[in-house]
Amino acid sequence: MARLMSDQLKYELAQELGISEVVDREGWGGVPSRECGNLVKLAILRAERALAQNGGGGAY
Repeated sequence: MARLMSDQLKYELAQELGISEVVDREGWGGVPSRECGNLVKLAILRAERALAQNGGGGAY
């Protein structure tokens, strides 16, 4: 299975969402599914911003 996000990026996002203490204490399995969804949303938002800054809106 391919890794889509590095562990470092996931942890940065967890810190931004305020759930890094849960990850430290219980691992990723202790993170509620709602927070996992929020983590994915934040990752998508960052990716969209990066594409917009780099002019990544090319045609297919």
